[in-house]
Parts: sequence; C-alpha cells; structure tokens
Amino acid sequence: MADLKPKTVDEFIDNSPEKSQGIMIKLKKLIEATEPNAESGISWNVPIYKCNGILAGFSLAKKHVSFGIDSLTEEMRKILNEKGYKTGKKTIQIKFNQDIPSKEFKLLIQEQAKLNAL
Repeated sequence: MADLKPKTVDEFIDNSPEKSQGIMIKLKKLIEATEPNAESGISWNVPIYKCNGILAGFSLAKKHVSFGIDSLTEEMRKILNEKGYKTGKKTIQIKFNQDIPSKEFKLLIQEQAKLNAL
C-alpha cells in the first residue's frame, strides 16, 4: 500500500505516519480556511494548493513536515527562526512535536494569494 501514489490530500495524510498526521490536518484546514477558493491536489507527489497559481503545499520528511510557500520573506524567516522553526528559502520545517505557527502561516497564505492575483 505504501507504493500507491495518493490522489488527494486526504489520501496523502491517511497514508502518512500517524505522528505526522496531526500537523498535516492542521495545515490542510488552515490553508482551506484562509483561502477558500484554493483547489487542492497532488503535484510532485505532495499536497499542493492552487489559486491563480501555486498557493502553498506541504510534504513529509523523516522528522518533520515541510510547509512550502513562495511568499516567505527574510523578515518572516527571522520571526519563525526565533520561534524555533527551521526555514529554507521557501520552506518552513515543523517538527512532529511543534505546533503550527498559525498566525504567521495565515499571513503568508494571504500574501501569496494577493501575489497570485496580480
């Protein structure tokens, strides 16, 4: 069953290790609540949300869930790093024992939606 490629975000979450599912469910709900017009799907074998282009997505790693979004600025990376999250150019790692920084993620999703609408 692990060899089957998920066709939906829910399948991706359901087929992931239990310790990662809570984070992914919260991310899914946050993205969908913040941008209700976003369409979910699987691209590059991971959950991706689109709204006038790619909005956001997430993937599973061995010890964390990675949230990806193009609107991640240096300022926001600094804020998230200070809160204990590891960031990359366009990604934020959420360890299985961390909560989602909902306020910051909501701002990022809103900003990305605005950028996509241009």
